[in-house]
Amino acid sequence: MPASPCNSILVYVGLDAVGDGLIKLPFIRALRAAFPKARITWMSGKGPTVFEDLLAPLVTGLIDEILPFTRIGERPLELVGRRPLPGRSFDLIIDTQRRGLTTLVLKRIRHGRFISATAGFLFSDGKPADTTRPPAMIGQLMQLVEAAAGRTVTETSPLPRDPAIEAEAERLLPAGPRYVGLAPGAGGRWKCWPLERYIALAAGLKDTVPVFLLGPAEAEDWAATIRAALPQALLPLQDAAKLTPMLTIALGRRLAAAVANDSGTGHMLGAADIPLVSLFGPTAAHKFAPHTRRAAILRAQDFGGEAMEAIPLDAVEKALLPLLL
Repeated sequence: MPASPCNSILVYVGLDAVGDGLIKLPFIRALRAAFPKARITWMSGKGPTVFEDLLAPLVTGLIDEILPFTRIGERPLELVGRRPLPGRSFDLIIDTQRRGLTTLVLKRIRHGRFISATAGFLFSDGKPADTTRPPAMIGQLMQLVEAAAGRTVTETSPLPRDPAIEAEAERLLPAGPRYVGLAPGAGGRWKCWPLERYIALAAGLKDTVPVFLLGPAEAEDWAATIRAALPQALLPLQDAAKLTPMLTIALGRRLAAAVANDSGTGHMLGAADIPLVSLFGPTAAHKFAPHTRRAAILRAQDFGGEAMEAIPLDAVEKALLPLLL
C-alpha cells in the first residue's frame, strides 16, 4: 500500500514528443485521481517534454511542476558522488522507463517509495497484481499507477477546460445538431483509410452532421473535395481562429461519436472521452490504440490485408452505428 500521506510525487520520463504526450494523458489523469492532494513533478531526463509548452494547457492542475531535459539517467558516473536533484526529496518516485542504469540513478534521488517496472519490478517498492507486461504503452503506465496506489485505479481526473476555447468550440459546433466526427488524416498517408471511404461513410449517415477534422496540410489537399461531395459537412478547424490540441479536444466533446486513423487527432478524440472507432493498418493497434471508455478497433489484418484499404466501408459502418445509440 502507498505511504500515507503522499504529498510529493516525482514522475520520470525520457522525453515527450506530441504523440507520447497524448498517449500519456490517461496515465496523468489516473495518477492525479489516485493522489488528488499530492504535488506532482514531471521530469524528463533525455529530451524535452511537450508538457512544458504545446500540451501545457492540458495538464494544468494535473501536473504541478516541470523539470525538462535534466540529463539525469544518462551516464554511469551518476551512480557515484552527488545525488541527482540535491536538496530535493519525494514521498514517491515513479520511473516510467525500463533501462537499468537509469533506474539505479533515479533510486539515488531521496524518496520514500520507488515504483519501477525495470527487470520485472525488481527494484520497485510495489507491484501491480499482474506483472505481465502489457503490449500498449498506456497499459504499462497504468500498471505503475496501480503499483503506486496499491489498487486498480479506474477513475480519472478531468482535463482542464479553458472557457474561451469552450466558447470557440461552441461557436464552431453550435448545440442542436447531432455531430459525427471524421478524422481522415495521420502522420503519414500510409496510415490513412481512403478519403473517398470517409466521404461515403459520412454520406450514408442519417440524422447527423458530418464534422471533418483536418490539419492544415490535409485541408490543402482534401478540403475542396470534401466540400464538393458533402455540402452539409463542417470543417471547423479551418474556420478556427487558432489550431490547438485543446480546441480539437473541446470540439471532440461536442461529437456523438467519431472515426479516426492511428493519429494524433485520434488520441485527442480519445482524450475527449467520446465513443470512437479507431482504424489501423501497418501500425500495431495493441500498442497505439487511443484510451477511451467506448471504442471499436478495426485492423486491416482482420480483413486479410496490411494496408488501410483492406478495411471495408461496411465494417466501419457496422462498428460506428452501435456507438451512436
